[in-house]
Amino acid sequence: MVKRILLASPRGYCAGVERAVETVERALEHYGAPVYVRKQIVHNIHVVRDLEARGAIFVEEETEVPEGATVVYSAHGVAPTVFENSARLGHNVIDAVCPLVTKVHVQARRYADEGYTIVLIGHAGHEEVVGTMGEAPDATVLVQTVDEVDALELPAGAKLAYVTQTTLSVDETGEIIQALRRRFPDIRAPRKEDICYATSNRQWAVKEMLPEIDLLLVIGSRNSSNSNRLVETARAAGTPAHLIDDETEIDERWLDGVETVGITSGASAPEKLVARVCDWFRARGVTDIQAYRLVEEDVTFRLPVELRRELELAAQAP
Repeated sequence: MVKRILLASPRGYCAGVERAVETVERALEHYGAPVYVRKQIVHNIHVVRDLEARGAIFVEEETEVPEGATVVYSAHGVAPTVFENSARLGHNVIDAVCPLVTKVHVQARRYADEGYTIVLIGHAGHEEVVGTMGEAPDATVLVQTVDEVDALELPAGAKLAYVTQTTLSVDETGEIIQALRRRFPDIRAPRKEDICYATSNRQWAVKEMLPEIDLLLVIGSRNSSNSNRLVETARAAGTPAHLIDDETEIDERWLDGVETVGITSGASAPEKLVARVCDWFRARGVTDIQAYRLVEEDVTFRLPVELRRELELAAQAP
C-alpha cells in the first residue's frame, strides 16, 4: 500500500519550454487567432490541446501554412530549408527554438565551414536531430549507440568534431563520447557539453531520489525525449518506472507492494499535471506527499526577438 509520495526537484518546465509556450500565447494575444505552429511547440499533448483551444493551429510542415500568415517554429529547431520555404511564402516567422538548441546549430555550421565531418549523437527522426542535420547535411553523420561508433567508416585523415542532441541520457551519451575518443583521439569537442542543464538536472534529481522510492512515475508525453530518458535512468538502476501523460494512465497494479512512489515530470510537462497525479493519490488515502529536496533553477530566456520587437512597437503606439 502506498504510504508516501516524493516529488523530485527540479522537474517540469525548463526555460526553453516556458519561452516557447509563452511565445505562442503572446502571439495569439497580439495577432489574434489563428497563429500557426510548425510541429508541436513542445512535446506535450496537454500543452498542445490548451493552445489549440486558444486558436493555435498545429501543422507538420511550414508549406501547409497559408501565404502571409504568422507561423511559430517549435522549440526543437528547424533546418535552414524551413526558413527558405517560409520566406518564399511570405510568412511572418517567429522562431521559438530553444537558445541551447541554437547553440548546437551554430556549432554545426562552424564545424562544417572549417571542413570538419560532424558526428551528431542523437535519436534518428527526432525533430531536433532533423533540424541540426539540416545545417550541414553533407558533412554530418548520425550515431545513436556505441556499436554505431565502432561501425563508423570515415575517410582516412578526415577532420572530426561531434555535437549532441540536447535531451539525451547523460550516462549513455558519455559512453558514446568515450567510444568516439577511443577510436578518434583527435576528435574535436564542443567547448561546453550540449546536453541542456534541465535534462541533466532532472536526471540527477531522479538518481538522487532512487534509494528512497519503490516506483517512479514520470509525467510526460510519449514523444518527449527527455521524459523517456528519465524512465530509462530509473530502470537502469533497477527501479520500476512508467511514463504517463496524466493520472488517467496510472495502472493500480503497478502499486502492488509499493510503499513510496517518486514523481517527476519532463521538461515540457506543466506543473498542473503533477498536481493532478498527487490528487489521484490523495483520493486513495495517501496524505504524506512531500518534496524530495528543493532545487531552484534560475535560468530564463527572453522571448524571440521578432515577437519582442512587435510587442515593443505596440506598446509605444498611441
